Amino acid sequence: MVRQVHGGTWKVRSQQKTRILYSVNLEKRTCTCPDWGAWGMDCKHIFGVIFFTEVVIVDPVEEKMDDTTNLPSKTYPQKWAAYNKAQIGEQEWFESLLQQACATVPQPPQGRGRRRLPLSDVIYLATRKVYSTKSGRRASDALSACHEKDLVGSKVHHNTINRYLRKEELTPILTSLIELTATPLQALETDFAIDSSGFATTTYDRWYDHKWGQPSRRARWLKCHVIVGAKTNVVTSVKITSLRGADTTMLPELLAASAKEFKMERLSGDKAYLSRVNLAAIEEAGAMPLVPFKYNSVNVPSHPAWQRMWTMFWTEQDRFNDLYHKRSNVETTFHMIKAKLGGSVRSKNFTAQTNELLCKVLAHNIIVLIHEACELGLDPKDFMENLGGASKGLN
Repeated sequence: MVRQVHGGTWKVRSQQKTRILYSVNLEKRTCTCPDWGAWGMDCKHIFGVIFFTEVVIVDPVEEKMDDTTNLPSKTYPQKWAAYNKAQIGEQEWFESLLQQACATVPQPPQGRGRRRLPLSDVIYLATRKVYSTKSGRRASDALSACHEKDLVGSKVHHNTINRYLRKEELTPILTSLIELTATPLQALETDFAIDSSGFATTTYDRWYDHKWGQPSRRARWLKCHVIVGAKTNVVTSVKITSLRGADTTMLPELLAASAKEFKMERLSGDKAYLSRVNLAAIEEAGAMPLVPFKYNSVNVPSHPAWQRMWTMFWTEQDRFNDLYHKRSNVETTFHMIKAKLGGSVRSKNFTAQTNELLCKVLAHNIIVLIHEACELGLDPKDFMENLGGASKGLN
């Protein structure tokens, strides 16, 4: 906030407009802010420099208290035996757990015409292809091996999988499977975080730019909105939109989906989710909202949820920061998905892109289950024995 330029000149950041810096001359007791220009008296920026020079710089006690260079850094030890076990057996367990999850998919009644493939097989093979991080053609051998292992009922051509991904009725089924695969961890999760991240596509918007006299193009992106458990990084609810999908309007829908299976004690989100409606919705779900206020936010006593959050944010900042720091785990979740399964989708159609991205999230949840089962000393094959019963192995 306060920085010395040279001699007796200092730069002080504006309290309201953080991009503006005022120049303070401590020797002449002048400032470039509007208040000093109007009144010619010592302003808060001058007082801020005086306080900074007399207390922060001069006082040796303060310097000693602020010296944290010798403090030991906090470390998080890795359970290497469990980690190695999960990594070595991940593919076999992944195929087994994915089969158990897809077995819950209902098959719509067969009408007239050509016999349809079971949706459970289609979703299994689509997710297995995404897990391989290969194109449909290059993953054909792995998909054929699934039939030989009796994981699916029939061989399916990779073009058939792509055709099914373009069906809109697959989207709610995949969303339900993601929520279902998170339920075995409900006994572990009490703190949650919400955020969104972009995933690249191979489609572009093209137009002729008359200003520069040449064609222009811009890549399209998908926006993945999620609520995740802050302890295990499992995705408890998800919504896919175009890049223009606003963050703040997604919270009530995602919150309702997560609150159905999880007992939420705290939900943290960045400033994009700050609104009276969102804070009230979080409290109605039985959770404590942890959303920081913007620089231009004002107190609204007529809204109890806003008032409670306002009081905690400004009077208990240490406690707020201790709880809010778990929000960074949602960034870890997106990094896990993109690093393991790729940060882009191959499909061309928007519906197919949405379903492909949902397959990534479904695969991520199953991977999380495998690693958590190994850390808890459980058999991953039995971890989802009673889907929907949720926490039999954890209780």
